[in-house]
Amino acid sequence: MAMRRLLVLLTLTVLTAGCAASGAVPRPFPQPGPPSPDVQAPFTSDPQRPAAAVSTALSLRGAPYRNGGGDPSGFDCSGFVSYVFAQQGLFVPRTVAEQFDSGARVDLAAVAPGDLVFFSTVQPGASHVGIAISSDEFVHAPSSAGVVRVESLAAPYWASRFVGGRRLQ
Repeated sequence: MAMRRLLVLLTLTVLTAGCAASGAVPRPFPQPGPPSPDVQAPFTSDPQRPAAAVSTALSLRGAPYRNGGGDPSGFDCSGFVSYVFAQQGLFVPRTVAEQFDSGARVDLAAVAPGDLVFFSTVQPGASHVGIAISSDEFVHAPSSAGVVRVESLAAPYWASRFVGGRRLQ
């Protein structure tokens, strides 16, 4: 048994030494080439994409709230946003925190259709998200007692909790 272990150890030593001593130079990592035709252009580069996202979002009004939900059988706020933009061919992260880190910052006065709007509802910082449908309204999946619906950004509850907007790029 000891002889067999010694033979295996010796064989491995010879094989690994051969690789290290071969003088072979590893090939460089692949270099990026021209973008493939299916690489997605920025969301805002096509003026129809935000309008299409808003249309999709509005078509889902009445869908029930479901914690962790991400399809028309039930949405939570970030699942709703992720689903809507996926229908437009745009990947949006799944959580509110990740969504808040996406895109370019937008002040409330500059919010446009298709922008993400964020609120502090259950904890400090962004904890709720919706999709702007105009400069003064948004659509969202509000809570376990609600359904996907449109609300005013100027409503005291939402205006006092607004923490920022993001424009997807």
